[in-house]
Amino acid sequence: MRLTFPRMGQIDIPVKTLFTELGHEVVAPPPVTKRTFDLGVKYAPEFACLPFKMTLANYIEAIEKGAEAVVTFGGAGPCRFGYFAQVQRRILHDLGYDFELFLLDPPGAETRELLRGLRFLFRENLKAPGRIWQAFRLAWAKAVFLDRANQLYRRLLPRVAQKKAAEMEYRKFLRVMAAERDLSRLELVYTALAHNLENLARLETGRVLRVKIVGEIYMILESGVNFDTENILGQMGVEVIRSVSMTHWVEANLLKALFPGHRRRTGLLSTPHLTSFVGGHGRETIAETVDAGINRVDGVVQILPFTCMPELVAQSILPDLSRRFNLPVLSLVLDEHSGAAGVMTRLEAFVDLLREKREKDMAKAGVGGEARNPTGSG
Repeated sequence: MRLTFPRMGQIDIPVKTLFTELGHEVVAPPPVTKRTFDLGVKYAPEFACLPFKMTLANYIEAIEKGAEAVVTFGGAGPCRFGYFAQVQRRILHDLGYDFELFLLDPPGAETRELLRGLRFLFRENLKAPGRIWQAFRLAWAKAVFLDRANQLYRRLLPRVAQKKAAEMEYRKFLRVMAAERDLSRLELVYTALAHNLENLARLETGRVLRVKIVGEIYMILESGVNFDTENILGQMGVEVIRSVSMTHWVEANLLKALFPGHRRRTGLLSTPHLTSFVGGHGRETIAETVDAGINRVDGVVQILPFTCMPELVAQSILPDLSRRFNLPVLSLVLDEHSGAAGVMTRLEAFVDLLREKREKDMAKAGVGGEARNPTGSG
């Protein structure tokens, strides 16, 4: 049975690796295009958020390519993500698509669906636990190196002169990482990327602007729906910081008993401003904005889908945090009517504001100008 799954950033690389190593044939959803938007808007309820529409379209495109089953995650709490799978299954069946849905609810939610999904995924390997362990090791190692590489790329892109070359090296790394099946070679693939990026010519510049991205996880990680915000900022000479990642989500939600520090940190930073759980990444948005203020990051960009209740709650608190920490905040509320030109214009204006603010802050502090730094490091 050919499997597919929802697309979200680079998650397709470790997920496809995991399913393939478990003996399944995988039909990965294609990258987000205009057709993906069109399908999602056509068949999803008008009031549904963009992640719902895009993942619904992912399934349609993958089923058209031969997928016979969908494996997806569930959730619990106020966020509507917990209902995505059930509603999407109904829509697709009403449209005449014949497929099976396997829902992997997180521990503590609906265990029946979770066990059904796990039995299906592991059925060929129940008598070979070693193969299951190796499959998970390879997939997790890829996720870790992908997050490390993305962090490195975000740090170096604004500091190198040859930005196109840096982007090409990073894209090459993604292709090699996707194809690699030898666990022992993953470190070499990452090291090659780091070596090639470090060797690119550096700009002679002072401390670059640093912007933290917060918001809803799908909108942050899926460049096809956020119009490649991270790359745009990097091309503008801005270092992008974010804590939301594939590995962080797994640790904070699926392995939370092993990584209690994530939840404690979020609660410590967010509770003075948001005392209750509002679903999704609402509390994380507040916590990471507070962290940005404490660590004197230049600005914060919140990316959220239109109608997202947890992020709208967080958005209502951000103006107070902005004043409290003298921290500029830009909220990008995106839906199918958003366009690349509009996002680019808003980001350019925000970066100009940040540069102007830095100059004013330096003037108040009696600093005549930015020190020249030949390495371009922050």
